[in-house]
Amino acid sequence: MIEVTTNDGIAVMRMKADENRFNLPMLDAFDESLDAVEADESAQAVLLTGEGKFFSNGLDLEWMTASGEDATRQVVQRLQLLYLRLLSYPMPVIAAVNGHAFAGGGMLALACDERVMREDRGYFCLPEVDINSPFLPGMSKLVVAKLTPNAAHKTMLSGCRFTGPEAVEWGIASAAVPEDQVLEVAAQRAAPFAGKGRETVATIKKVMYADAIETLALQESF
Repeated sequence: MIEVTTNDGIAVMRMKADENRFNLPMLDAFDESLDAVEADESAQAVLLTGEGKFFSNGLDLEWMTASGEDATRQVVQRLQLLYLRLLSYPMPVIAAVNGHAFAGGGMLALACDERVMREDRGYFCLPEVDINSPFLPGMSKLVVAKLTPNAAHKTMLSGCRFTGPEAVEWGIASAAVPEDQVLEVAAQRAAPFAGKGRETVATIKKVMYADAIETLALQESF
């Protein structure tokens, strides 16, 4: 579900599950992939990407409905732990947003250190307000920690869909580039932060995002 390749210190984690929605198998794949990269002493930075039309389309509601309440609760709780882990990961993680990043997929991108979006196709969107699904406290604090007050207000209360260039304008993404340049530019964005002491990087992140991390650690469910 996630393919990991490492070259010249850059680990590319490519989600390969169609819309890359979150269910327990996908979250298992994330844990295994992040563990593998962290165990690789040559890895200095991570590029997280998808393929085709989607970066990630959020929760796998069909899978959750079929799997029952306990599985649904586990998905929501473990997704928060994934965000927490990315927020404090001991090396830079750049989201190379190849396509749509919706709901939980948008927050996955926000949990990364920077975002590079495709300029011609794909939206960043947090549609919770339009589907009557209030943000859990930890998820809300994640958005607030990563965006300016104006951008957080816009994304959370309007459900607006941002193109790549619009996301750059609002400070959601660092760059919007042609599809064939997304990974290259994401690697360039990682370069200034790569190769730093892992323990130091993790500690700095934990202090920077302490409020969001502490709240996500509560693992609240719907």
